[in-house]
Amino acid sequence: MRTPVIEIKDLWFAFNKHLVLKAVNLTIYPNEFLALIGPNGGGKTTLIKLMLGLLKTEHGKVLIFGQKPKQVAHLIGYVPQDVRINTNFPISVHDVVLMGRLHPRQGWVRYSRKDHIIVQNALEKLGMWQYRNERIKQLSGGQRQRAFIARALAVEPEILFLDEPIANVDTKGQTEIFSLLKDLNKSITILVVSHDFMVLSSYIKAVACVNQRVHFHAAAEITDEMLEMAYHCPVELIAHGIPHRVLRKHEEH
Repeated sequence: MRTPVIEIKDLWFAFNKHLVLKAVNLTIYPNEFLALIGPNGGGKTTLIKLMLGLLKTEHGKVLIFGQKPKQVAHLIGYVPQDVRINTNFPISVHDVVLMGRLHPRQGWVRYSRKDHIIVQNALEKLGMWQYRNERIKQLSGGQRQRAFIARALAVEPEILFLDEPIANVDTKGQTEIFSLLKDLNKSITILVVSHDFMVLSSYIKAVACVNQRVHFHAAAEITDEMLEMAYHCPVELIAHGIPHRVLRKHEEH
């Protein structure tokens, strides 16, 4: 029997008494590639932050590798939706990625030769090694996003969370990033928040519709029914080659 990497049990969460998530139950197994879809304000980013330990649960449990999220933070890579970095600060791509080797509990330590090798490997995987000495502000949107993904990979994570990783990235760049993520998924569990359904459908293995509640679908498809459930209104999906089949009635997962 496989051991889950993520277990969420009867999770409820509210901001200022405004209910954001309710009765969430979700189990994720190793090497899953899960897309979180749903409307803005539906709770997708909040759910990720709870799994990262950036927010504290009010009711229910979130376990990562059987432990509280903060206890296994060193096994998690994260690319937030809004990467807060001053692009006017004269910092190189290499130094941005090197930040991924910092360990909060250890304080500042001198980077080792191993750290630099790991950073080089991450940049090479993302096709960004040639830009290592460029300032981060000089990169295109797609190149900058690759650098931030490389920083997350420098952690050497077993789980990778990405919140809208292809926002402000052109179509070619989107395809390249998801192709890379598909390759990384051979050894890393990946959870991604995205509204780009057409791009997602070719790469993911499962879908979770998030709108206060969470409905899990263990299939690499995004259908009209799923979109209507997630958004509570008809949504026209314009794409080519996306499989469609009638799903059973949603059940809490």
